Amino acid sequence: MNTSMILSADVLDIIFDGRNKAYGAYDLRKTYQQRVRFALLGTAGLCLLLFALLFAGSGKKVDKRDVTITDVFISPERQVVKPVVVPPPPPVIPKAPEVKVKITGFTPPHIVPDDKVTVPPPDVKTLDETRIGPKTQDGINSGSDEVAPPENGTTSNGTALPAQKKEDYEGEFHPVQMEASFPGGATAWSKYLERNLNSNVPTDMGAPAGKYTVIVSFLVDKNGNVSEVVAENNPQFGTAEEAVRVIKKSHTWTPAVQNGHYVTYRMKQAVTFQVND
Repeated sequence: MNTSMILSADVLDIIFDGRNKAYGAYDLRKTYQQRVRFALLGTAGLCLLLFALLFAGSGKKVDKRDVTITDVFISPERQVVKPVVVPPPPPVIPKAPEVKVKITGFTPPHIVPDDKVTVPPPDVKTLDETRIGPKTQDGINSGSDEVAPPENGTTSNGTALPAQKKEDYEGEFHPVQMEASFPGGATAWSKYLERNLNSNVPTDMGAPAGKYTVIVSFLVDKNGNVSEVVAENNPQFGTAEEAVRVIKKSHTWTPAVQNGHYVTYRMKQAVTFQVND
């Protein structure tokens, strides 16, 4: 290289003066700054893309809690309650006209003196032509020696029959032939609970994730009115109070049926609040 060209020549040209520039070392040194610049720009672009994705993801609101209502059923024995169909009353059978039969009163004999006999016993012919009973009665001559049936409320010897027990339909019945039901059946009852229960109660009260089941007991009287609504357990966080509140508002039910009569029946309802993370 001439002396006059040294001041204007590139450093690499001075270093590689008189050497083989096609070997590769010259090109590597010549393009070093360009390669470094491309590497820095690529790294900066990747960093910007990563920050943009992180920022876009942090802007979305994620609801980590949810409350669902499960395990809804009408009765602890059965989950499905059929609609109540009141059977028609039994037909009234007219009573047959009463026909009185001639009865001869005959009581066990007592041995007494003849002068103290006030009513002589009936003779054998009379006993053969009439029925035998505790007292004498006029009527049709049956011509039979059968013993007359007992009168109403008495036996054949005149003693009183035990009184028949009359069914009382005023008290609480369990079990019953047909259980009480919500108007519209089990499906309508489930929809009522889902629409009226405040599912956010346990979340608002700070309940941790999990299931909170409340068993509610209540009476449905023979007029369909709901009363005595009480929670048999209390998982806390306002769940028992909320379940009782909604069942008290359920208005008129279809009463239970026993022997063709509407009766009072106690129901049990399980409501589960589920809090999810």
